[in-house]
Amino acid sequence: MTVSNLIVFDGTEEYPSADAQRRLASLVGIDDQRERLAKGLRLMLDPESVSAWSKRHHGEILPIVQFFKERPPLFILAGDVGTGKTALAESIGDTVARDSGIHVTLYRMSLASRGTGLVGEITKLVSGAFGEVAAAAKKTKNPGKHRGAHILLVDEADALAQTRESAQMHHEDRAGVNALIRGVDEFSSQHLPAAVIMCTNRLNAIDPAVRRRAADVLEFARPGDEQRRLILAAALKPAGFNAHQIEALVEATGAAQEPGFTYSDLTQRLLPALVLDAYPDKPIKFERALELVVKTKPTPKFSEAQ
Repeated sequence: MTVSNLIVFDGTEEYPSADAQRRLASLVGIDDQRERLAKGLRLMLDPESVSAWSKRHHGEILPIVQFFKERPPLFILAGDVGTGKTALAESIGDTVARDSGIHVTLYRMSLASRGTGLVGEITKLVSGAFGEVAAAAKKTKNPGKHRGAHILLVDEADALAQTRESAQMHHEDRAGVNALIRGVDEFSSQHLPAAVIMCTNRLNAIDPAVRRRAADVLEFARPGDEQRRLILAAALKPAGFNAHQIEALVEATGAAQEPGFTYSDLTQRLLPALVLDAYPDKPIKFERALELVVKTKPTPKFSEAQ
């Protein structure tokens, strides 16, 4: 989709989706973040379920429910690179759709929304993205249960929502942040079945006014021993690896490799490398797997100064 021939979205995704369900199920070690995000989105996109809960357990709609409904529909996912933020944001709509029984659409805001710095361009792109999602949400809004819900994903959000407190910040970037805040506020004030998920490696770089509007800030870290054990065991036990061998790989991908492997290091680099190394003439073997772990360097930690 475009605004004046400028790219607004990188694409959309519809839920429920079997592919998204599979991707979501593959994410391990972030159960708390997944549950909080799914529940927060469902209650925000299907607000009448909160009223129903209050009536069921308290016999009436409590005043606190109204405070809950007035939260801005914004969630910030923050943490180091490769920790599952974007993967969760791109697949959580499936859970919301299945749990709520309503169709959900995800819109990925294009990084091209930063534009070229021309006066008014970033503002036009950000406003256009929010405007298109708002227009779609108005068509599915219902006084009771909504007919559909909409999620706007802003990946690498610090590129669009960077703090306006910086003296070096360009006036066009400031205008873009203002447009983003107006968009979130419009979703909220009009009670649209629409929410925004922002992913960032640099939470401190996000403008304070944006952070204040977040209904929840979910923080992500690199997988610990237990999380790496779950990933490696699920992938390698069927290949004949025993518990002792799995444990050796857990250690090799953690403390022995400071700062330790990220989720994407494991699932997108190491495990595929084991298959590629063995294919097509030999099976995956522990000794070779250990050698490849040593050769596979984990992604460096992201620095706030970057």
